[in-house]
Amino acid sequence: MLISVVLINSLTGCGYRFSAAADNRIASTQSLWVAFIANDTISSTAQTVLRRALLDEFLAMRGSLPAGSAADADLLVSGGLRSYSNSTISYSAIDRVREYRLTIAVELEINRRGETSPFWKGTLQSSQDFPANDDLALQRNSEEAALEAASHKLARKFLATLEQSY
Repeated sequence: MLISVVLINSLTGCGYRFSAAADNRIASTQSLWVAFIANDTISSTAQTVLRRALLDEFLAMRGSLPAGSAADADLLVSGGLRSYSNSTISYSAIDRVREYRLTIAVELEINRRGETSPFWKGTLQSSQDFPANDDLALQRNSEEAALEAASHKLARKFLATLEQSY
């Protein structure tokens, strides 16, 4: 009896499957070029941090290597940083800022080599909390670390969205 139950369960599977279409799946053999990200915000470094995060996450999650140029790339990502903001999210008992939230919104699109229309285009948003500090240098370091973390979250969300065809 136990053997038949195990056999039936192994034949039917668990029901989970990868829901993305095969043509949306990013392969490790595909090279990636992330074009300069336009920056419509007050941050002077956000587009560079975001570009690096996109390249890092595609390599880490799918093994896609960066292309040497846009002409050599199988996939071309472009877009613009549309918003960058900090907001206070918590205060201490003596009514001083204790924590901020950095939020970025980016409009991205991705094209395959030789195709004129993107196979995905949209806007994504990500945020990261960081502590307040009276020392301005430490405050700036915390904000930069939050920007990097939010950019990596956004890059992972972008890759998942691409493959899920949302």
